[in-house]
Amino acid sequence: MEKMAKRDYYEVLGVSKNASSEEIKKAYRKVAIKYHPDKNPNNKKEAEEKFKEAAEAYSVLSNPERRQRYDQFGHSDSSSRYYDGTSEGMNMEDIFSSFGDIFGEAFGERGFGFGGKRSIKGNDLRIRVKLTLKEISQGIEKKVKVKRMKVAPGVLLKKCDICNGSGNVTHFTNTFIGRMRSTSLCKKCQGVGKIINYLPKGANSQGLIKEEELVSIEIPYGLFDGVHLKVYGKGNEAPFGAGDPGDLLVLIEEMPHKNLKREGHNLHYDLYISISDAVLGSFKEIPTINGKVRVQIDSGTQSGKTLRLKGKGLPYFESKKYGDLLIHVNVWTPKKLTSEQKYFFEKMKNAENFIPKPSRLEKSFFEKVREMF
Repeated sequence: MEKMAKRDYYEVLGVSKNASSEEIKKAYRKVAIKYHPDKNPNNKKEAEEKFKEAAEAYSVLSNPERRQRYDQFGHSDSSSRYYDGTSEGMNMEDIFSSFGDIFGEAFGERGFGFGGKRSIKGNDLRIRVKLTLKEISQGIEKKVKVKRMKVAPGVLLKKCDICNGSGNVTHFTNTFIGRMRSTSLCKKCQGVGKIINYLPKGANSQGLIKEEELVSIEIPYGLFDGVHLKVYGKGNEAPFGAGDPGDLLVLIEEMPHKNLKREGHNLHYDLYISISDAVLGSFKEIPTINGKVRVQIDSGTQSGKTLRLKGKGLPYFESKKYGDLLIHVNVWTPKKLTSEQKYFFEKMKNAENFIPKPSRLEKSFFEKVREMF
């Protein structure tokens, strides 16, 4: 029976003839994942052929000498074990053995049996840290007590007797295309390759014990409520000490200020002044994050006027830029008057300069709201 014409190797992997070795490698991983028999249970036979075809193409194009000969002579060259014109000389086990590093990268520990020992990372821990506006504006180093799981002193380990310290268990299965090999994590040691030989008192089954530690957290300036910081390596240690410790995740919680309200990087303050201060003018002390400042209230100040103190707000994260402090002036109207005060205001009721005559420069309430949004 006449054999079908072999497809061009570059076409099989979906790359150009000028593709780099890294592009060829990535393309092969992609095709291998797509046509792996386990991912095509309803069409295994065709998937296996495609899989083997891709492996044959990669075996040639990944080798500079073979690739050069192929570019020159095409499929007519017969100096390679994969140049026999078919994929009949290849079985799945040959492919796995030849390109285990490629499959390991594509499929991880559970790929085609080339995982190596498993490195287990410890669990992350989460805490909340409350900050005042002043601490947020300046940045601060906080020292907090954290209860972490650590490897107990005196824990002794030994090589796992099931996987012989490899962390993996290899299985062989006979199939119609030959003997297939697969690898899975060792259930006894969970892929670590070691098991407990001696467990000191107080330690759990993973050789860990809970201890309190004082952890220093560097908090930069300009953060917001709800931001997460990460302190690397200050979570729980890995079981059996077989990997890196987890991280400490710090949730920033902003404490409300007594007088100031935050809006982004700007701060707001409500200033209440008397009618006399509004009419005659005065000086007022205004609280800021870093102490008080003295501001002038001009005579004839209207209720609702906003004063802006440049740079008296909060800093931008990792920047020299600052927000502003906005002072909202509210003229306080007394609810009770003495007879003398009442007489004075009755006399002023129809005075020419007491009649409201807003100028074009004085914005209405709706204009101010529109500017805010």
